[in-house]
Amino acid sequence: MTETSSVHAQRSAGTAGASPSAPLTETTVRRLALGLSTGALAWSAVSFVYGFNPATEIGTKITDLGGLAFQFGALSLLAIMGQTRATGVSRVARAMLQVERVLLALAMAWSVSHAFLPAARDSVWMGILDAFWPLSMLGMFVIGVKVAISGRWRGAARFWPLVAESWAVVTLPTMAILGTSVSDVVGAAHLLVGYTTLGLIIAFRPELVRRED
Repeated sequence: MTETSSVHAQRSAGTAGASPSAPLTETTVRRLALGLSTGALAWSAVSFVYGFNPATEIGTKITDLGGLAFQFGALSLLAIMGQTRATGVSRVARAMLQVERVLLALAMAWSVSHAFLPAARDSVWMGILDAFWPLSMLGMFVIGVKVAISGRWRGAARFWPLVAESWAVVTLPTMAILGTSVSDVVGAAHLLVGYTTLGLIIAFRPELVRRED
């Protein structure tokens, strides 16, 4: 009786340590992925109409809120990545996603503040928050590289994050070299090719990102 109880206790302890969280269901993966696509599509649409630096107040508000919709979509992508350990299983790999969530949260604070507090747009604190927009996008690029290297996602889902998350390294240099008239089109189109498509890939093929370990 004692040996049997000991065996059961060891098995129970091993099972508890091996399963820290339940895997995402296909329905949850699809919902989060479509949230990513919807947010990216919204930001792309308003950017095609108003550009990324609108000249009018209404354009600024709409663009800020379109960017906020994208940021919520990016949080959905991070949720999928976190639950599936897309960046790897090491402590550093997991920490990358946590750092990106912080950067994205601060960028979202800027989006809301910039949209609804026009009198504060030239303030120091708004300028500090503004820096987290490009930082969060560069952080996503680093994550895209890590997802491709780790190989835990399969097929198109393994490499498309790198395509999607190259938005900053493609759009910002384009703006510096060719000006905003070109970068507005490039950035808006990149959102469609990158993040919108990535969401659809995961939504229609959730098995590419779901793992049981």
